[in-house]
Amino acid sequence: MSTEILVSTALAKVTRRLVPFMSLLFLLSFIDRSNVSFAALQMNKDLGFTPTVYAWGVGFFFFGYVLFEVPSNMILEKIGARRWIAPIVVAWGLASMALAWADGANTFFTLRFLLGLAEAGILPGLLLYMTYWFPKARRGRMTALIMLAIPMSIVIGGPLSGLIMGIPALEGAWGMKSWQWLFLIEGIPAVLAGFAVYAVMPDRPADAKWLEPAEAAALQEMLDAEERAPSSHVHGTSLIEGLISPPVLLLSFAYFGALLGGFGIIFWVPQIVKAFGLSNFETGLVAAIPYACSVVAMVVLGRIGDATGKRVALVIGPILAGALGLVIAGLTTQPVLSIAALSLAACGIYGMLPSFWTLPPTYLKGSAVAGGFAMINSIGALGGFVGPYIIAWVKETTGTFGPGLMLLGLGAATTAAFVFLLSRLHPRQTV
Repeated sequence: MSTEILVSTALAKVTRRLVPFMSLLFLLSFIDRSNVSFAALQMNKDLGFTPTVYAWGVGFFFFGYVLFEVPSNMILEKIGARRWIAPIVVAWGLASMALAWADGANTFFTLRFLLGLAEAGILPGLLLYMTYWFPKARRGRMTALIMLAIPMSIVIGGPLSGLIMGIPALEGAWGMKSWQWLFLIEGIPAVLAGFAVYAVMPDRPADAKWLEPAEAAALQEMLDAEERAPSSHVHGTSLIEGLISPPVLLLSFAYFGALLGGFGIIFWVPQIVKAFGLSNFETGLVAAIPYACSVVAMVVLGRIGDATGKRVALVIGPILAGALGLVIAGLTTQPVLSIAALSLAACGIYGMLPSFWTLPPTYLKGSAVAGGFAMINSIGALGGFVGPYIIAWVKETTGTFGPGLMLLGLGAATTAAFVFLLSRLHPRQTV
């Protein structure tokens, strides 16, 4: 059997075996970090949280996330994906469940910080893990499939959270409010998935019992050949170079702008939609619409990126559309137009992710890839704190969400500027 056939067969097996489970892990991580936006519909009143206190609680997640992201990827590279990803998934599931017993701002802040600390390694870890299994030409669509977890966490988690919050039997059961049951119920799957990691995620092709030895060897040789291939564009091979190289810094600032808009709407859309006069369950359904649209955008744009290689264009175009959607959403109070604008925003912000995350490995090799993924996601995660806080500050100051959404739109537009600058200062053969 030819090497080409062996590699093709191996990649088909890898895609079936690993990608759905990786997507599930990322899905659970986003449900457990964003379900607070639905819990807030009742929790803020019960605990006496102002919009600013709630925003700080949301933000404390990102403090832990940023603090531990680089060390987490260093540990993963050292001890292997299976032995590291498993315990962090269990840990965040337990932290999410513990939020059910938050009884004030300090407890809420602490548990959100611990949740971020545990989740810090999952995205850069999965992106690094993917480089152990997929050649560069396949990573765009594979990244898209994993990143689908972001909008799907709202498409699935939104109605689910609204449903849990709306079950009369849970309100007061065992002395707990429905928002407490929300955290408890939605944290359990992560704990179970964490234990499953040991059985599902081998470290390298040679460790996969479901690959024939010839398939594993052919796939590994292809990956090694890509790693050995000379490139005049490589900006580093060591971990430190991955943290401080100019392309990584530009991509870090670009991702900050994207997450400024992305998390700004994730953590506030339920409250924006709730203001339309809907029930909790209806709020969950309507809040899921923008993210259902973005699922389609991510799949389509991921495939276009792999087919054309136009990665930079497929970042800049969608993110500008997303920025426009945020501005329009900030200018209107009409429900249908608001949802349409938020749908455009979600499609643009999340649709650019498959192409965006293929860029770092084109500038880095070796351990630098692990450092680059972690640094970009760390700085970007700060946008996940700033975005929700901007919305909270504007809401308390003006009484409306509109100006805050427009500011997020301007922030998202900076992503296009930084990626364009990267393409000019450090051009690739195909942009």
